[in-house]
Amino acid sequence: MLSSLASATKGFNQKLFFFSVHKNLFNRPIIAMAGTGVSSSPAYSTSSPSQTPLKRVGTHNGSFHCDEALGCFMIRLTDKFFNAQIVRSRDPKVLDDLDAVLDVGGVYDPSNDRYDHHQKGFEEVFGHGFSTKLSSAGLVYKHFGKELVAKELNVDEGHPDVHRLFLAVYKNFMEAIDAIDNGINQYDTDKPPRYVNNTNLSSRVGKLNLDWTEPDQSAERENEAFQQGMDLAGKEFLDTVRFYVRSWLPARSIVMECIGERYDYDPSGEIMVLKRFCPWKLHLFELEEEMKIEPLIKYVLYEDDRGKQWRVQAVAVSPDRFESRKPLPAQWQGLRDDELSKEAGIPGCVFVHMSGFIGGNKSYGGALAMARAALKL
Repeated sequence: MLSSLASATKGFNQKLFFFSVHKNLFNRPIIAMAGTGVSSSPAYSTSSPSQTPLKRVGTHNGSFHCDEALGCFMIRLTDKFFNAQIVRSRDPKVLDDLDAVLDVGGVYDPSNDRYDHHQKGFEEVFGHGFSTKLSSAGLVYKHFGKELVAKELNVDEGHPDVHRLFLAVYKNFMEAIDAIDNGINQYDTDKPPRYVNNTNLSSRVGKLNLDWTEPDQSAERENEAFQQGMDLAGKEFLDTVRFYVRSWLPARSIVMECIGERYDYDPSGEIMVLKRFCPWKLHLFELEEEMKIEPLIKYVLYEDDRGKQWRVQAVAVSPDRFESRKPLPAQWQGLRDDELSKEAGIPGCVFVHMSGFIGGNKSYGGALAMARAALKL
């Protein structure tokens, strides 16, 4: 699979390269005047040799959110709506005449490319075990996400890696946008949050709306701000997809192989050695469940190429928790170098963190000895 993924970095190169140099794409307006349906850009795509008329995708004018900005960006990547013009309006007569409508209109009908989620009775979810109600971005991703992932992988939509990445991108990127737009709290609690976090993508896109102190509140200026929102949300979406193609997916095969070899390093099966460092944490939890691993892995060993040392990391109880399944021994925590080596009875020790979640040794053999000893303490 790793060899087949070497070509996956091509992905959108020919068709979507312009998104990395978006000024070439946006050197003409792509957004029509709000409320008019009158195009301010050419009737035909300058990049289309067949001179196929541009499709028109509608969303509402006025204040915008991350979901419609991202939804408009994503739908313009598809074959069906490639390079479509965005029309921002709330006029039903304008919207009815468009090829697709997102986040406005009160209709969810994918057969007619209507993707609103505000109407009474709307309860659509992504499926596949996810229960968060979808936003307009989630709806676009649900119906077109596999096509976009397949393009980046440079394979057919039926390839098993497409489905795997389709779910991973939703879980780790899209679902939060759906939840925030629909006002769904991340945690089931009546207590107020301990701190405010306005650094998420939805917040950053929202801040691009015209401030009330802005002297120019024109439709043209508003559309410029919306286009900036599309750029920001779209870039993060593409960055996410490409991370999962180029980094996450190859790492999965590495972790799966290392899990299968764990008994080669310790008879307990609770120590895993990474032959090559990669993002392993999310894969480990998912693969343990898929492969029905028992007992669960307690420590992961990997080489720190920068320091030419080996690390012993205690596996957390879950991907979103700091607590470890089995921290490195309390008597080692906070110690370094000779003091730690003496306490542990293992030469070459470098450190153990105060919380016991990670430690280090100068050699692979020393790191493995630390993990084996920690299992017994």
